[in-house]
Amino acid sequence: MSHADIRIGTLVGKGAKTPAYLQQVIPYGFESFEINFWQRLDGVDLKRLAAEVKAVLAEAPELPDVGGQPIISAIGLYGNPLEDKKTAREFAKLIDAAPLFNVNVVCGFAGCLTGKSIPDSMKAFKKTWKPLVDRAADKGVRIAFENCDMGGTWNSAAYNLAHAPTAWEMMFHEIPAANLGLEWEPCHQMNSLIDPLPQLRKWVKKIFHVHGKDATINWDVLKTVGLRGGQPFVFHRTPGFGDTNWTNIISILRQNGYQGSIDIEGWHDPVYRGEREMTGQVHALHYLHRCRGGQFVPNPEV
Repeated sequence: MSHADIRIGTLVGKGAKTPAYLQQVIPYGFESFEINFWQRLDGVDLKRLAAEVKAVLAEAPELPDVGGQPIISAIGLYGNPLEDKKTAREFAKLIDAAPLFNVNVVCGFAGCLTGKSIPDSMKAFKKTWKPLVDRAADKGVRIAFENCDMGGTWNSAAYNLAHAPTAWEMMFHEIPAANLGLEWEPCHQMNSLIDPLPQLRKWVKKIFHVHGKDATINWDVLKTVGLRGGQPFVFHRTPGFGDTNWTNIISILRQNGYQGSIDIEGWHDPVYRGEREMTGQVHALHYLHRCRGGQFVPNPEV
């Protein structure tokens, strides 16, 4: 036994430069990596990338707490496949390539009809995703939708309709597939003033991948200016700098048998960004290690 049930890693969106980036950040102690793309694969040869990535990981030192070397936890493509057919085709390529990376989770946005309500997008959602979900099931692959609103609302969606629990219920009603679920993080729910912990308890069985991103809610702004006062009331944060107790998150995940990774999504923190980006991410890595229980200690044999 070890901490291998829940690894702590980070996101890598470097395209063809991913192997070189991994070589630089592996020494910091990340245990897993989600390889992600924005809208397009940009001509990246996935077979070649998978081979190069696996070669880098094979040279990485063993991590005692997880009993092995770093892994790729998921691959993802984030765009609007309901309106952009090339994004949908590229997502299908990722599904086919998942075994090359030794992963069974492919992540992304559910898409939407821009400017339309979430219910207005459901017909297009089913038409686009049912063949992709079936394709993934045939290959033993699970699809996980990130819960980011991308600036959209219930009545005027943008990029992604999968940002609210009511939408999730509608999506899973349209496509009731065991391999269709969520890529969850507390930050995006806190943007909607949702308490993430009760939500996690309710939806944990549908969560296939977790992003390590938190938020800070400025309650003084909400109480004095309100939602529409023109002042920011919530900030995305790297774990360890936000409001959420990640010990509780990991406890809920473990109590419900979650097997997977928490991969830190950086590049959003208003303080730990720019030249402090990796400082913040490594702090989050160490913080999440502590929330996971610290160094793994085996029990006595007698």
